Amino acid sequence: METGPDSLFVTLLLLLHSSHSESEKFEVIGPTDPIVAVAGDDIILPCYLKPNISAEDMTVDWLNLDFKDGRVFRYQNHRIIREDHIPSYIGRTALFEEELWRGNTSLKLTRVQGTDEGFYTCVIQSKPWNCNFTIQVLVEAVGSKPVVSIEGHRKGGMGLLCESEGWHPQPELLWLDSKGVNLSAGPPEIHRDLKGFYKVKQHVIVQETNTNRFTCRVQQSRINEKMETEVHLPSELFYRTPWRITSIVKCCLGAIAVIGLALAIYCICIKKGVIIDQLKLQQVDFKNKLVNLIVKLMNLKKELVNLKKDLDKVEKDLTSQLEDLTKKLDDLTEQLKDLTRKLVYLKKQLEGITVDQDDLTEQLIPLPEELVDVTPDQGCSSPI
Repeated sequence: METGPDSLFVTLLLLLHSSHSESEKFEVIGPTDPIVAVAGDDIILPCYLKPNISAEDMTVDWLNLDFKDGRVFRYQNHRIIREDHIPSYIGRTALFEEELWRGNTSLKLTRVQGTDEGFYTCVIQSKPWNCNFTIQVLVEAVGSKPVVSIEGHRKGGMGLLCESEGWHPQPELLWLDSKGVNLSAGPPEIHRDLKGFYKVKQHVIVQETNTNRFTCRVQQSRINEKMETEVHLPSELFYRTPWRITSIVKCCLGAIAVIGLALAIYCICIKKGVIIDQLKLQQVDFKNKLVNLIVKLMNLKKELVNLKKDLDKVEKDLTSQLEDLTKKLDDLTEQLKDLTRKLVYLKKQLEGITVDQDDLTEQLIPLPEELVDVTPDQGCSSPI
């Protein structure tokens, strides 16, 4: 059978048509397990074509099924379409465009936040065929250490408030006594910010115990994390009139008396029930501030005691060093006195030694006359 150029061209057209027909059908695949993301990190939502054909000429959509119009990302006609996206995803999503030719349509999501948790669908369209795959994303975030504040006297005891924020998923808040037993508290208040992170707070009224130690615990069982703060309340706080620490708050009593007198005159002049209620609220607020001031003064007293101990120790060390220096100075003084005595003795001895020139002249032995007249011969001579 003869094969010419025309028959080869027809064969190639048939092969290309067959290949194009097969490429129109494909599957979209990805992992079956959820993607666990830590808040603030970057993650990748895997999505691939099977077989590994090019997706460059296709439309790629990523949708968040928890939103009504939940488009997160769109790629179409060889470019990224930025309209009609969920606002919180703008600037945080991207495809691996250099990988599209081999069917990689995975989505990169940066700076993960609480609202990113949910189910995502990857939709690939290539007319007349389209296919999709759904994946779940779970977000984890450990919140702040609980902050405990004293609200002051309440009916039945002392009021406390515990707050913590930055959690995901929604955490649970517990009040515990020193033995770890749950305390009966009011309903928790849950708030969620724009990024989907939770803030929780809860009030509790506690009564005086042997230890007066109470713990606020915030925990999240799904991520197996917990944070807790322990607070110790001095026994004096449970008394409405803190007579044990009168000496510490004397400076405050004058201010209280002046404020009370002014409030009384104000009430007598106005004589209106609404103002009286306002004054009661101000009085409660002032008591709360006074309680906080008492706690700060007690802490300051403890710090002063510790500082005094440190100063006493430093004073003792300096006194010891001064005594050592005094002893050394006394020793040097004695040595100096002894040296002075020796110098005085040597001086007296030197003053007792006197030399008389005349005596020395008389003591010299005179030379014989023969020796005085003899002069040495110059040159040499021989005997006769």
